[in-house]
Amino acid sequence: MSGGRPQASSAGGAAATTLRASGPDVVAIGGGHGLSQTLRAATRYARRVTAIVSVADDGGSSGRLRAELGIPAPGDIRRCLGALLREPVSPLGAALEHRFDSGALAGHAFGNLLIAALAASTGGFAEGVAEAGRLLGALGSVLPATVAPVDLKASGAFGEVDGQVQIMATSGVLQLSLVPSDAAAPAAAVSALREADQIVIGPGSLYTSVLAACCVPALRDAIATSAGQRIYVANLREQHPETAGYDVATHLAALGRHGIAFDLVLADPGALPIGTLPAGTRLVLAELGTERFTAHDPALLACELEALFGRRDACEPEQALRA
Repeated sequence: MSGGRPQASSAGGAAATTLRASGPDVVAIGGGHGLSQTLRAATRYARRVTAIVSVADDGGSSGRLRAELGIPAPGDIRRCLGALLREPVSPLGAALEHRFDSGALAGHAFGNLLIAALAASTGGFAEGVAEAGRLLGALGSVLPATVAPVDLKASGAFGEVDGQVQIMATSGVLQLSLVPSDAAAPAAAVSALREADQIVIGPGSLYTSVLAACCVPALRDAIATSAGQRIYVANLREQHPETAGYDVATHLAALGRHGIAFDLVLADPGALPIGTLPAGTRLVLAELGTERFTAHDPALLACELEALFGRRDACEPEQALRA
């Protein structure tokens, strides 16, 4: 692996296209904090990194901007841009997570407003996100999973529940669907999946982050037909109530019900119970979590993801311990 991060470009310059002289082209798909950790890991070993991010959030600042401006939810996009920032982080990058606490902007994150403004000035949401990445000097590309706002619908023994916020508060989901069901994905996202050397699915909230992105028809099909290595990174613990009582096998069953293809599963043996996996499932066990399994450790995750691609340049002795 070539040493160090690339030098930062000036404000307004293009996002970095190559992180390492060699290494895989990695596409990470999902949403929320889990995807952010995957991106931090990928920048340690990948040649190129692309994030494909769920934009179905209907709560908080993202939900308000969706309702008022008719744009896809920017919150998870903001988090992913933050995960791809060079160090030291610029003042603009540090301001992404600033949340206003009074006045008409109370509750809004600055990064969400920046993305919304750039979407308006560039003529499109995906274009606005790309411009935000260029302004911030992001170490990769961030793409929305859909080009227009999309809603989630979940069904189970309880009947039907609409919207990400309500689904997160529901147990017993069996099927997730998108509204509209034929929601279009950006062409760049489809191309990235088809051309990827490694596709990393998750970790993250199963229904409201991971499947919310993977169930976009064109993305699901691109994952299924990609020649790249497809890895599902298992969550470290249950998410109450959305996946209360789930083990790794239950997560895999949900992926299967939704037609999400994967080649192998990467899981931490000390975290979420594994359960009885389908015959033929390739399971790789490794330490991945921080102490008390509050999050995936980017250094540990990078080491294992790169090893699965046949290299271990990202594994350094000081990174091989739980944080």
